[in-house]
Amino acid sequence: MKMLSFGLAWLLLSSAVAVAQINTVQTVAPDVYFHAGDPRRGHSNNGWIVFDDFVLVIDANYPSGAKVVMPQIAATTAKPVRFVFDTHHHGDHAYGNQLWAEGGATVVASTRTLDEMKQVETGFFGGAPGRWESAAKNRPDVAETKLKPPVMLFPQDLFLDDGRHRVELRWFGAGHTKGDAYAWLPKEKILFTGDACVNGPHNNVNDGSLTEWIKTLDRVKQLGAEKVCPGHGPMGGPEIIADQQNYFVALLAQAKAQLAAGKTPAEIKAALPAISAALKQDPRIARYVPGNLTAHLTKACVELGGQPLPK
Repeated sequence: MKMLSFGLAWLLLSSAVAVAQINTVQTVAPDVYFHAGDPRRGHSNNGWIVFDDFVLVIDANYPSGAKVVMPQIAATTAKPVRFVFDTHHHGDHAYGNQLWAEGGATVVASTRTLDEMKQVETGFFGGAPGRWESAAKNRPDVAETKLKPPVMLFPQDLFLDDGRHRVELRWFGAGHTKGDAYAWLPKEKILFTGDACVNGPHNNVNDGSLTEWIKTLDRVKQLGAEKVCPGHGPMGGPEIIADQQNYFVALLAQAKAQLAAGKTPAEIKAALPAISAALKQDPRIARYVPGNLTAHLTKACVELGGQPLPK
């Protein structure tokens, strides 16, 4: 029997762990919980922190994801959900807002998150149909609800502290989106990242900036997080932040080499299998390489002054 490479073995183990964690509640620390969403339904991960007299939920999820996690929260505490924190504006993290608000929660986000929502959810804000309407065509859970933008906004940070638990909602810079914000628990050294960090082949780079993302993650590293709860994939340690960053560094290096060699977009597209294989050679980042690398490499090439790859 052939020995598996370290990278492949790690990837298989990570995939098995991710599947095992789906729709289960994990206690990260006393009163701090993590719930891994089902990627087959497009659900994001969730977190929640139980304060003395209320609960803070991290990410609203899709409406169907919210319905999954709500009873999970109720099983851990009888205290009401008073705040729901959208880490960014994407549908799998914010389209469930209405359900939480109907339950009495206030939706919180960075000011930039609302700015981006206004740019893409144009139908809600009086313009042509936007992403909500597009999603509603394929998702009954979206079609049956309404968009609910955040109403409590912070430009840089917002702290919740009852003397026993402290959660700092922090914006460090652009990355996955311009509005990315994090939930940091300094006493427990736990970080909820939204999609600014994922753990697996879940990166959506369409609204982001790889070069800014790398710089922002440098700032995030300074927190010294010991437990990291990503927006998708299983939770882990600080390696999630480092590996996420290293993947983008390696991706940009591959794009730079292709452009420096004078390759056309079509030639770069033809080289995708070789580029993907090269990235997977590094066991730290292999799990971040998607089955189709076109969108990631297009983003890298465009940021470096090149042209988009053929679809």
